[in-house]
Amino acid sequence: MGTGSRKPGRRKAAGAALRYEHRPGRPREEQRKERGNCLFACLVIPVFLLLIAPLILIQESWGQDIWGRFAPSWPGGAYAFTATVGACVPLAFAAFVAPLTRMDWKAGKLCSLAWAIGSLPGLGAGYLIAGVISATWRPKRRQDWIFGCYSRGGPCWVHVEYPYFWAVGLLATLAATALIIAALVMYVRANRSTPPSTSEP
Repeated sequence: MGTGSRKPGRRKAAGAALRYEHRPGRPREEQRKERGNCLFACLVIPVFLLLIAPLILIQESWGQDIWGRFAPSWPGGAYAFTATVGACVPLAFAAFVAPLTRMDWKAGKLCSLAWAIGSLPGLGAGYLIAGVISATWRPKRRQDWIFGCYSRGGPCWVHVEYPYFWAVGLLATLAATALIIAALVMYVRANRSTPPSTSEP
């Protein structure tokens, strides 16, 4: 037969897809991940206990004294004390976060460490405020309420004597937060509107 009557030859089948080759470094990576996960799991409980211990200490040691003696004698009464505590929540948070935003390990490790240390007072104030607030948490089970819950300064006593203290504290927190945000916005706008100073030689 002539060349014109031949059927075009079939294309050769494509080669088999490359199979996954086991790399010797992969097991080591998996072992590192497993070790990292194990280390993280082992650190969760100690870190959690370290963070929760100051709150328990404040609640057990000074909780009843704060709400049974100190709060009622505060200028304006316990509701004014609650408003003060609520307003201090965003202030303590800002005092803790603001120094951390100035940290830059690439620019200078010593300066960044100084800023990190500067955030510790805000962290301590936050723990103190959280301890004061946690002293008002009532036990979940009613069976536990009889053990000092209704004693003067106890968490149940606070809710009975000052039934709207939580609303006062929440409103004070929101108001202080709004004032901080407004002041921050005004500060940023003032810096943007101020032209850079140019000194002629």
